[in-house]
Amino acid sequence: MELLYQLGLGLVLLLAGPFLLLSRRAHYLATLRGRLTVELPDGVAGALWVHAVSVGEVAVAAALAAGLPAELPLLVTTITPTGQQRARKLFAGRAAVGYLPFDLGLPVERFLRRLTPAALVLVEGDYWPLLLARCRRRGVPVAVVNGRLGDRSYRRLLRAPRVARWLLGGVDSFAVQSEEDARRLRTLGIEQARITVSGNLKYEAAEPQPHPELEAALLALAAGRPLLVAGSTMAGEESAVLAAFAAAGGSARALLVLAPRHPERNDEVARLLAASGRRWVRRSALHTGAGPQAQPPGSAATSDDRMPVGVVLLDTLGELADLYRLAAGCFIGGTLVPKGGHNPLEAARFGRPIAVGPSMENFRDVAAEFDRAGGWRRVGDAFLLGATWREWLDVPAAGQAVGERGRAVVEGNRGALARTLGMLTPLLAATAPAATAPRTADEPAAAGRPR
Repeated sequence: MELLYQLGLGLVLLLAGPFLLLSRRAHYLATLRGRLTVELPDGVAGALWVHAVSVGEVAVAAALAAGLPAELPLLVTTITPTGQQRARKLFAGRAAVGYLPFDLGLPVERFLRRLTPAALVLVEGDYWPLLLARCRRRGVPVAVVNGRLGDRSYRRLLRAPRVARWLLGGVDSFAVQSEEDARRLRTLGIEQARITVSGNLKYEAAEPQPHPELEAALLALAAGRPLLVAGSTMAGEESAVLAAFAAAGGSARALLVLAPRHPERNDEVARLLAASGRRWVRRSALHTGAGPQAQPPGSAATSDDRMPVGVVLLDTLGELADLYRLAAGCFIGGTLVPKGGHNPLEAARFGRPIAVGPSMENFRDVAAEFDRAGGWRRVGDAFLLGATWREWLDVPAAGQAVGERGRAVVEGNRGALARTLGMLTPLLAATAPAATAPRTADEPAAAGRPR
């Protein structure tokens, strides 16, 4: 099976590679040297290897690292360039950072031979069959943290039990988000002794780093108007967000911060804004230095300078999570289109009122908690999003009540970090005997640890 898998994956890469490079050159080209192991991170032998696919998983990895022994060397890998950029920032001085090798014999063997990790921790479960098999062959234990098994993946594995056993059999222990995830693993043949229900580590993420100069610039640009933030939007959602913004009163009532999920779409969204008739500006063109804030020039779709700037296109990385704290109303993208949703907890932790669409399959248990508590507003289309935003602008107390219920959900679901560290303790003791026990929540973080 291993040989057939490598042949099939190699054929897929050979056939699809040129198309992917042509269609999403900026996204994939930057990863190739790392994924082919032409370039490798400067890791320490015997490090704990933590793999996090992209930005969201990197935040979870940082929350996990905050509880690990300071002297334990870490190696962090990602697949996406945005995840890589975020990991290099969060783990600067704490971990070696690189790309996960392609799941082919030569790259995987070169990576393991050169870096010799003591153990592998998969954040949320990015299962690569050959990598898991080669780790087992080398005696490298593998654990999953913050694990989840989505509806689509579960259905596929149920239809192919042999593949499920082959794929999941390479994992020694699972810390999963919910009892439903545990039940699904048991149904697929995973013994209960290998499963811990830990809760969701996303509830444990550290407060994002503030950006006071950017915050000051946005507030000055808003000139007393409240801010609306639409974060992690996907293709097909920006036009709905702009229609909702207009229905809520547009630039006369608020300043909209619009943050596409994928940076390579920034120019596409910029063209949409240019055709919208609104004054708008890229965040990268927004003055954030000391001194008075000037009205930004030139990105407007109209020559009428009397019209206030209505939209800021957040075309930079690592700033969205902090900006939610300023919002009178939020929208979480990937939810009005069938993409499964994105993390609502970054906004909820600040008690900001959140609106989401119907698609939240990637956050099934989080969504159930928020639905039960009334900790957000469900909207099905641009009309309902606009009506919701208008209500929160007209009656701020109504939005504040929603936001406080969402904050209570976050506060009531903490504890996953301690349970996850408990699951990892035997692995750490067996593979890194020089390391001390994981820190408790009351101990201070070591210098250089991501916060």
